[in-house]
Amino acid sequence: MTPDSSASPLIFGGAAQSPRAALPVLPPLALYIHIPWCVRKCPYCDFNSHTASPVLPEEEYVDALLADLDQDLHAVYGRELSSIFFGGGTPSLFSAEALGRLLKGVEQRIPFASDIEITLEANPGTFEQEKFVAYRALGINRLSIGIQSFQEEKLKALGRIHNGDEAVRAAGMARQAGFDNFNLDLMHGLPDQSLDDALNDLRQAIALKPTHLSWYQLTLEPNTVFWNQPPTLPEDDTLWDIQEAGQALLAEHGYAQYEVSAYAQPGRPARHNLNYWSFGDFIGIGAGAHGKLSHPDGRIVRTWKTRLPKDYLNPAKSFKAGEKALTNEEMPFEFLMNALRLTEGVESRLYPERTGMSLESLAEGRRVAEQSGLLQVEPSRLAATERGQLFLNDLLQTFLS
Repeated sequence: MTPDSSASPLIFGGAAQSPRAALPVLPPLALYIHIPWCVRKCPYCDFNSHTASPVLPEEEYVDALLADLDQDLHAVYGRELSSIFFGGGTPSLFSAEALGRLLKGVEQRIPFASDIEITLEANPGTFEQEKFVAYRALGINRLSIGIQSFQEEKLKALGRIHNGDEAVRAAGMARQAGFDNFNLDLMHGLPDQSLDDALNDLRQAIALKPTHLSWYQLTLEPNTVFWNQPPTLPEDDTLWDIQEAGQALLAEHGYAQYEVSAYAQPGRPARHNLNYWSFGDFIGIGAGAHGKLSHPDGRIVRTWKTRLPKDYLNPAKSFKAGEKALTNEEMPFEFLMNALRLTEGVESRLYPERTGMSLESLAEGRRVAEQSGLLQVEPSRLAATERGQLFLNDLLQTFLS
C-alpha cells in the first residue's frame, strides 16, 4: 500500500497537506529480537511471553529467526545496524552458544556499526556468572535487568521468581562479567506500597550504580491476571508523592530523566530506545515482534510477526502476520506519540526528514497545543512542556482534531 501522489491534498489539523516527499536520508536502523519464553508468566505482564518447557527449542528458534531476517533483508540492503535489542520473555534463558550463532548469522547478513549497542534483557533468577561472562564475550555490551522490587513481599505479589538478595547479586555479577553499562528495571505503585517502600527500592537500585534506570508505575493491563483479579494499589495522592520524591532522588544522584520513565547517567541513554522514540527504523524478528521500516520513495511500513511460538516455528506458516503502510493522516500521531515522550523532544527538522511531510502540516495542532500550555513554544524543537508530559494523551489529541 503506497500513498497516492495524484490524490487531492489531505486535510489534517485544519491544514492542507502536500503529497509525501521521498526521504533523502534514511534514519538509523536497529534490530529487535524477541525471545518469547519465561520461567513463569507474571500476573501483570501483557507482553508476548509464554511459560518455558524444560527444554527450549533453541536451535530451531535460531534457525527460524535467521530465516525471518532473510525475508526482511531486501528492505535494508546497504544499511548497517546501530543497535540490537534482545527482548522477551526472558532472553537470558538462551545459552551463549545459541545467541552466539544468532549474532554471527545476523552480522553475516547486515553489517554492524563499529560502536553498535547490543542489549540483552535478563532476570535475576536466571543469572549464572559463567553464562554472563560468555554473553559479554559475544559482543553483548549492555544488560537490562528486570528487578521490579527488592522487597520480598512485593516480589511475591508480582509473581517474580527471584528474591531481593538475588536482585542485588545480579547487578554485581553483571559488573564482574564485564558489563559497565546496564539498566535496572524498577516498578513503583505496587500493591500496598507506601512512599517509604518505593523510595527504599529506589535507593537500593541507585546504590548498585547502574548507568541507566527504567522506573515506571505498575499499570493494570487487559488480558492479565491483575486485570481480572486486581490487587489493592496505592491511592492517587500516594502515587503522586512517590513520583515527585522519586524523581527528585534520581536527579540528586545524577540520573537525568530523558523519557517519561527512563533515567540515565550522563552519556548513557539507551541508544536503541532513543532510536525508537525518535522514529528511527527497526527490523523486528521473533514471535510477535513488530518492525518499522522507511523506504527512499517515502513509504513507511509497519510489520508484525506471527505471535504464538508454535506457529512461528511451523514451516507451513508465514513469519509475517501482517503489514501496513502509514498514511499521511496517521503520520503526525505515529511520529509524535513517541517523540513527545522524550523530555527534550526532538529537533523540528526531524519531522520532515523522517516522515517526508512538511512541518506546515503540524501548524494548527502546534498552535493549539502551545496555547494550551502542553507544547513548548520553540520553533526549532517539538517538545512537550512539563504539563504536556503529565497529560501526554491530551497533547496528542491536539494533533488529531
